[in-house]
Amino acid sequence: MYRFLLSRQWVILTLVALLLIPTMIRLGIWQMDRHDERAARNQLVSDALSAKPVPVEELTAPGRTITTEERYRTVTATGHFDTDDEVVVRRRTNADDEVGYHVLTPFVLNDGKVLLVNRGWIPADGTSQTAFPKVPAPPRGELTVTGRLMPDETTEASGIKNLKGLPDRQIMLINSAHEAERLDAEVLGGYIAQTGPEPKGDTPEQLGKPGDENAALNYAYAIQWWLFAVGVPVGWVILVRRELRDRREQAAADSAAEAEPAAV
Repeated sequence: MYRFLLSRQWVILTLVALLLIPTMIRLGIWQMDRHDERAARNQLVSDALSAKPVPVEELTAPGRTITTEERYRTVTATGHFDTDDEVVVRRRTNADDEVGYHVLTPFVLNDGKVLLVNRGWIPADGTSQTAFPKVPAPPRGELTVTGRLMPDETTEASGIKNLKGLPDRQIMLINSAHEAERLDAEVLGGYIAQTGPEPKGDTPEQLGKPGDENAALNYAYAIQWWLFAVGVPVGWVILVRRELRDRREQAAADSAAEAEPAAV
């Protein structure tokens, strides 16, 4: 009765099932790897945000690359803002997905080095976005700023094209090497997203904290793929048993049909 398994239809069905099982197992493993990666990144962000603030020059220097472990670390710096060389970063959104600018202001430290400070988001002044927008002024004189340390932005990491021929004092990416050339100064690697002093009046809208990546979703997907992998052989057995039952019923019906004329 099981010879039907050698038919073309059942051979193809069995081969597909045998192919699906390892594929689904592998997809589950991939999703679990994604879960572990996201959970590790979430832990790094959490550790950085909860770390004690340190002077910015303990973590960065001119030409230095900010590492993954240093990203989001809270740092402090004492100096003054240089609004004459302030620029805005185009095509940036706020928490409500409104398009505007980020305000990037050089902060001159007491030792003469420059720290790039992203003071936050402002709305665009119009549809053309060719003129330099109205930017709220930072506090005057010497002060201490606090912010989250961020790595330089690149096209490869962000997907943002570094367009040429932009209007005066407008940029696409925050990159300390480019700003060092523009300012002709020693610029610390990376930049900070300002968190203090607390914003007042029409100060730019400060950037929110980074959110956690949804690692739990990848965990759920992994379990789902593995359940599918278990379901394939179970489904195959159910189909075989159903086919066997149908064939037995058909055989019984055929036997009854053959015996009926003889009885008459």
